[in-house]
Amino acid sequence: MPVRRLLGALALALALPAAASAAELNLYTTREPGLIRPLLERFTQETGTRVNTVFVQGGLAERLASEGERSPADIAMVVDIGNLMELVDRNLSQPVRSPVLEEAIPPGLRDADGRWFALSARARALYVSRERVSEADAAKLRYEDLADPRFKGKVCIRSGQHPYNTAFFSGLMVKHGEPWLRDYLTAVKGNLARRAAGGDREVARDIMAGLCDIGLANTYYVGLMLSGRGGDEQRGWGQAIRVVLPRDGAAVNVSGAVVARHAPNRAEAVRFLEFLVSPEAQGVYAEANFENPVRPDAPLNPLVAGFGPLKVDSVSLTEIAARRAQASRIVDEVGFDR
Repeated sequence: MPVRRLLGALALALALPAAASAAELNLYTTREPGLIRPLLERFTQETGTRVNTVFVQGGLAERLASEGERSPADIAMVVDIGNLMELVDRNLSQPVRSPVLEEAIPPGLRDADGRWFALSARARALYVSRERVSEADAAKLRYEDLADPRFKGKVCIRSGQHPYNTAFFSGLMVKHGEPWLRDYLTAVKGNLARRAAGGDREVARDIMAGLCDIGLANTYYVGLMLSGRGGDEQRGWGQAIRVVLPRDGAAVNVSGAVVARHAPNRAEAVRFLEFLVSPEAQGVYAEANFENPVRPDAPLNPLVAGFGPLKVDSVSLTEIAARRAQASRIVDEVGFDR
């Protein structure tokens, strides 16, 4: 055999095992690409594992279920505890035991059997007018005050059927009971300054405009507004409000992930989850989207830290997820969005 051909064959033989052994990971996610890509790039740089990403706007659980045992998915990453629990309830996840995950994530933010793990926390806060609600009065507010008659015609909120709100209402129902929630939603509806609609940022917008004095929204939107990422107009919205995290415990939702039931690259999937709770990755969550890291020793973005200490409500996320459908039904029955 000519030397050139021999060397070519040898090079091919050496290349094939390396290509075949190259680690890879298949990620299905509903998270925005702008947040996920920096994390994926760092993971690949650190481990050499290639991440194949499928961004799914909706129906992630349905896709996994339809793919069945043929599914290439190793990790499913979603926002909202209800979406995480749907993956578990439909037997689309598998349990994981990892000392790294169990040490980094507090027990209330992961499944006791390792079937789901929170990766970032999203606090549901009260927004109040800086101009019309004093700092002293704001500090005393609780979620229950949205139903107080003194805020008649002064409350703004997005749709009661939005996942952020159904999870929030579910948590209140776990604490106070179904009859209480029905009365509460009826009273809050009576206090609305406008129809329950729009988004969380529009709550701040309408407070600045004087349409309402108080509302309910996630803290990370304030970070996005104050940082100028939404433009100068939205910076003004953020400057017009105070963020109130109730001292008796703030409602928290999460983004999180599961290892897919039929994950072909299970070891890499666990490795990826462990990377996502590392100080470095948790810092990306804090900086990129102004969310609260789940890792207690991870630093907050300074804007988020300025909202004050976050004391998480004691109601378990599993209980909240289990009662969401019931809360949603009550939202409809009281005509909250009409």
